[in-house]
Amino acid sequence: MVTFGLWISPSALFALQDQEDPPPDLEQHLAGIARLAESSPLVTIQEGWFLMGTIRKYDDPFGMETQYDDTEFPQRRIWLDAFVIDRDEVTLGEYLAFLRKNGRPVPSELRELIWHLISVHFLPDYVMARWPAMFVTWQEAEESCREQGKRLPTEAEWEKAARGTQGNLFPWGGRVPNEDLAVSGLHHVHQIPLLAAVDSFEEGRSPYGLSHMAGNVREWVNDWFGTDYYSRMPERNPPGPEVGRYKSVRGGSWRSRPQLLRTATRNGAYAAALT
Repeated sequence: MVTFGLWISPSALFALQDQEDPPPDLEQHLAGIARLAESSPLVTIQEGWFLMGTIRKYDDPFGMETQYDDTEFPQRRIWLDAFVIDRDEVTLGEYLAFLRKNGRPVPSELRELIWHLISVHFLPDYVMARWPAMFVTWQEAEESCREQGKRLPTEAEWEKAARGTQGNLFPWGGRVPNEDLAVSGLHHVHQIPLLAAVDSFEEGRSPYGLSHMAGNVREWVNDWFGTDYYSRMPERNPPGPEVGRYKSVRGGSWRSRPQLLRTATRNGAYAAALT
């Protein structure tokens, strides 16, 4: 059975000092960005086994192959049925189109950010339309998927799509992240996201050709975040814990250090969170 996966990404926080309220003509830009929305090509991930999780290491505490924390233990062979997933992160244009379609307001943080990018950095609508979605809650991500007959990927599906069958350390392999492979390790005095178009950085794609599975923005998945789930999950099509406090987020962001870009590194956030 083929399943469909779509991911929408939460954003890193940003703060603007002494920022004036966005003017009325911001609405024209928001509508313009939404009109430029384009959906991602789809990628089929064939059925089969893959390596999920990490082998515990103690001899190299600062090495990239060393676990980020205990939640990624143990490494196991996991079977997944075939599924189909978006190649690219959901765009800002798609997210704004979703909000407009459903009569929902644009989050105030996102409105202020977009106006700052227009008025200070002079970014045109067509550039922002291809940026990844930001300030998206898990509930919005899940609903957007359902409207398209899709769903968020499970954590196992995300990890296989990111690292392939042989347990790649990073989507592209074993090389330490650099400016040609991922958008990461960046800093802005006001924490303005420093992002790239969702279909960029071809050299950093996963074995299946997926873009930005490390860096740019973090990505919601369907699962609740279970700290010990890898040790007890079924070996075939693990669905994730039944309940939890946080939803899982994967992949790291534009601010992340290299350890957070590893394909096995895990994290979680409140489902209603914008980060």
